[in-house]
Amino acid sequence: MVKKFNGMYSPGMETLNRIFKVESTTQLVIVFIVFGITGSLSMLVSRPLLALLGVTPDMMHGVVYWPIRILGMLLVYQLILVAIGALFGQFAYFWRIEKRILSRIGIHLKSPARQADG
Repeated sequence: MVKKFNGMYSPGMETLNRIFKVESTTQLVIVFIVFGITGSLSMLVSRPLLALLGVTPDMMHGVVYWPIRILGMLLVYQLILVAIGALFGQFAYFWRIEKRILSRIGIHLKSPARQADG
């Protein structure tokens, strides 16, 4: 079934909804906004954090500084992603993504044990 988007048939939007595993085009737009904000914010926040740790481009060669900076951005990104997602009401969606990312690097989070009723 092809859904209408702004009065036009858009099979492309349905494909994006399926790829990103979202329930609606509105949720897809929110996901894109969260990814955009998180990426920009991680770049802005990582530089002062590294400076607090004494890692600045003036103190070391670019070949050493930039891999450290990129690693710092990736770590900050992971932390900020869930927080910004929660602000937009999408905590469950971004927590699922976060668990998948962490499992790919070898960190497996277990879901809390469900207690049986009665």
